Amino acid sequence: MSTNPASLLELEHVSRHFDGRAVLNDISLTIPPGMITCLLGQSGCGKSTLLRIISGVDRPDPGGRILIDGTEVVGPGRFVEPEDRQIGFMFQDYALFPHLSVADNLTFGLRHLPRAARRERVGDVAERIGIEHLLDRYPHSLSGGEQQRVALARALAPQPAILLMDEPFSNLDQGLREKVRRETVETLRRMGTTAIIVTHDPQEALAVGDLIVLMRDGRIEQAGSPIDIYDCPCSVYAAEFMGPCNRVTGIWTEGRIETPIGTFPANLDLPDGTLALACIRPQALSICPDGQGISARVIDKTFTGESEQIGIMIHPLAQPLRMHSHVRIPMAVGEKVSLQLNGAQVHVFSEQPLADKLDTDS
Repeated sequence: MSTNPASLLELEHVSRHFDGRAVLNDISLTIPPGMITCLLGQSGCGKSTLLRIISGVDRPDPGGRILIDGTEVVGPGRFVEPEDRQIGFMFQDYALFPHLSVADNLTFGLRHLPRAARRERVGDVAERIGIEHLLDRYPHSLSGGEQQRVALARALAPQPAILLMDEPFSNLDQGLREKVRRETVETLRRMGTTAIIVTHDPQEALAVGDLIVLMRDGRIEQAGSPIDIYDCPCSVYAAEFMGPCNRVTGIWTEGRIETPIGTFPANLDLPDGTLALACIRPQALSICPDGQGISARVIDKTFTGESEQIGIMIHPLAQPLRMHSHVRIPMAVGEKVSLQLNGAQVHVFSEQPLADKLDTDS
């Protein structure tokens, strides 16, 4: 891959093995400047290892290359130390120095600057992130949200080309997490920061990322915008990782899958008569007036506040379908209903091999 002048970070065939096991396997990725990229995946998929390799804390196997703003920082016979890569790293536990004030924490990475320039830089970043009133405080006296903002300010103070963030919101309670996440993203966008955020939460990745890189077993399963990766998953694994799905097996015939609950077209190249799999989002199902849809029976209901999760049994399916409804429908468990499907929320794939089924069910 040649150097792309529109990219800030390029990874070419990056791999990493530990004790003979591939933690990263032939990763190639291009990240444009000013974007927020989310590395998404299950624990152990390699996303944090990839973050450490980008930062320079860890080294990849020989043979791969990493370029930042067109300059090679990892390559044959070349390794640029972390402190010389213009990369900021925000740790999951924030790693603030407890014996230093907030101002001194922010100053820590600016020791190469003259005293006056340090003071000016700290004042500027504190104002941008809204922590001027915290500069004389110490980490132990700060709330979780305040500590997160201070850690963000410290990472941004040296004006890095790229900011790396490893599960930066996971230590916060749910309500505070959403507030701090929103404020952090607003700050990064306002400052035009190129950021790479590691997360295991698909909803967080969809809410935050301009680019989502879904990883699986040390490889990139799919990369794309939040809309692309949710609406057009490349595999059953990607579809189910980004949100719950009902699996319905059918027969592939003349460019569509025929199932007991409907026929759905798809862009697949399969021989007629082979098995295929429809992944149906719970929100693709809705209740319609009697006689206008598929006959079904309600087997359970769970009220979650903003929606109801409903179990629907349809003959001849062996397993019930899960349905999410944001409209409160007066129907009781055991009641017969009519069901209709929104085909836009149905993703069709060739029938999975057993290994994939075990993987996505784990």
